[in-house]
Amino acid sequence: MKTQRKVPAVAVRRLPVYLRALEDFGREGVEVTSSADLALRSGYTSEQIRKDLAYFGAFGTRGLGYDVGQLAQQLRRILGITGAVPVALVGAGNLGTALVHYTAHNSKDAYVAAVFDQDPRKVGQKISGVVVQPIGELVGTIRSLGLRIGVIAVPEESARDVFDLLCTASVTAVLNFAPTKLERPQVNVQNVDLTTELQSLAYFALGAGAPER
Repeated sequence: MKTQRKVPAVAVRRLPVYLRALEDFGREGVEVTSSADLALRSGYTSEQIRKDLAYFGAFGTRGLGYDVGQLAQQLRRILGITGAVPVALVGAGNLGTALVHYTAHNSKDAYVAAVFDQDPRKVGQKISGVVVQPIGELVGTIRSLGLRIGVIAVPEESARDVFDLLCTASVTAVLNFAPTKLERPQVNVQNVDLTTELQSLAYFALGAGAPER
């Protein structure tokens, strides 16, 4: 696998889209595909797909295309999802509860191994078999389980304190659903602001046309 060049984060975030397309092909019985076919499924150009894959090595055969099963397996290895990845989730509200249920029943790539909340009324409850723990146990539990990914699903005013705790627990990647931007060196953070995403979708819903990729 070729990793000498620094891989742009945007390229890494496109890999799961390609993987989903490949797995769709696999379920349909397609054994060989091309960058043009992947482009139709993913919404990205064939040139972009080839460029993104080139960061990690040479895949496929010129004139023949990509072996669907092999490329999917390679992308899973690159992404580190050869098995279900355990994550820690902070916030047992509506969003957090939905995420636990989803990963427990609909995802083969990730599952919530630990849930934390500061509300004593929620502590001790089970969500899809996972017991909600008090926030004071976060650092110890995450370290003991060796978790490296954290999900923040708490109100804005609590997000930074939760983020600090996750960093103290040596989490290296965070998916943040709180409406505030979180940053720290050596921690990969993906900030997902549902409010701004919905606001931008409202623009397109008014008939403004499709966004450029």
